[in-house]
Amino acid sequence: MDYMEILPGVRVTKDRCLLIDDGPTVVLGDLHLGYERALEEEGMYIPRFNTDSIRESLNRIICEYEPRRIVLLGDIKHDFKRTRYEGKEEVRRVIDLLQGAADVICVKGNHDNFLQNILYDTGIMAVDYIDLCGFRMEHGHVDSGKRPVIIGHEHPSVRIAGAVSGGIKVQCFLHMKKEGIIVIPPFSPLSSGSDLSLAGPDTFMSPACKAADVSDADVYGISEFGILPLGKLGEIESIEL
Repeated sequence: MDYMEILPGVRVTKDRCLLIDDGPTVVLGDLHLGYERALEEEGMYIPRFNTDSIRESLNRIICEYEPRRIVLLGDIKHDFKRTRYEGKEEVRRVIDLLQGAADVICVKGNHDNFLQNILYDTGIMAVDYIDLCGFRMEHGHVDSGKRPVIIGHEHPSVRIAGAVSGGIKVQCFLHMKKEGIIVIPPFSPLSSGSDLSLAGPDTFMSPACKAADVSDADVYGISEFGILPLGKLGEIESIEL
């Protein structure tokens, strides 16, 4: 199926975004716009397709879900430094697309230094967090301590073993019901994700997850066929294709 309800009115989707009925509201994060240019500065060259791919995916989400609000949950840009003109244009192309369809909320991630300089004439104020739809929404590199909370930052994925192969790596959502934590996957197609299949709390980057019982997290994998309920994170290693 294309989406699955994990709480009343809250759905995980194969489009790598969270869909909340209130609004409706779409929550997505970790776009890492300008990633290719940052690699070029380090001497690594790959085709520049991240922004165009993200715009296509966002257009599909806008048409499919018709959201009234879109929350960008941090790491909108990739470069930590002051962004050059070309990088600013990549961010503005995405923001302009979204503002043409919905109210846009930008939450700052740890990569989003100087983001407000890019947003200066959009009417958008980049914030550290927002309380919306009954959730604290923040990037996740800092834990405000509020629950329930929706975060990004982790780039979660799991590896599913194969009977005759090395298996596959699947991006995923994590839902820690007891702690009230939802972790969304990265939206950038260039972010393969951090393999959490054999993870303990020390493997996680976000303070909220480090303090949680991550083995009890419900895992929802993302595939071209739809959402895959994969059970508990602590039991992933026992699943085989």
